[in-house]
Amino acid sequence: MTHTATLELTGLGKSFAGLKAVDDVSLRLATGEILGLIGPNGSGKTTLINIMTGLLPKTTGTVVIDGTDVSRYPAYRVARAGLARTFQTIRLFKNLTCLENVEEGAVGVGVGRRQAVVRARDLLAEVGLTDSSNKLARELTFGDQRRLEIARALAAQPKFLLLDEPAAGLNEEETDALLQYLKPLPALKHIGILIVDHDMRLMMSLCDRLHVLNYGRTIAEGTPGQVQNDPQVIEAYLGSEAKAHA
Repeated sequence: MTHTATLELTGLGKSFAGLKAVDDVSLRLATGEILGLIGPNGSGKTTLINIMTGLLPKTTGTVVIDGTDVSRYPAYRVARAGLARTFQTIRLFKNLTCLENVEEGAVGVGVGRRQAVVRARDLLAEVGLTDSSNKLARELTFGDQRRLEIARALAAQPKFLLLDEPAAGLNEEETDALLQYLKPLPALKHIGILIVDHDMRLMMSLCDRLHVLNYGRTIAEGTPGQVQNDPQVIEAYLGSEAKAHA
């Protein structure tokens, strides 16, 4: 039987000069599920991901990956503990090929170069970029760059994948393709996915549960149906947008 790993945040907080950007946030994600993190701009979503992945030091609380407290780990140790991410603004190695970009995702967690190449070829096939293996990353369309960044994150073979606005800048067709790719991923790779995105059509279709932040605090969590009908969430974030996609 496959081991179910957990990612747990407990009482996580981050203050900048007295301003609480993240305020006492606790959440739990298990492998095999997709958790959506939503909320207005400036609600603390990306700050939360930056703390989880070791890019920002936390002020309070803990981040525990499968029983290991990684709260004070630098980013590279968090990655090796099983947490990989993509970025809101694409951060590919623009002058490396697609194959080299994905290789770096594996090498970065200590995989040997030969094995990294094999892993990179497999992942490029999975995301439909085999024909672009030798293209430079900067030559790809925006949608293909998004897919390449996900492939690079998966090259680390993480327990948990954090996606920061992967549908940003995509058209409807590209977003639907992203949904079709991500939906079965937790079961196929036995990972947990935490996704931040403003595309409510995508989030309602993709996520098992939603966690909602506003002003750095949790205001709701539950199934998409429960969150969509939560008065606080409608007032703070969804508004008429929720009804448009209901």
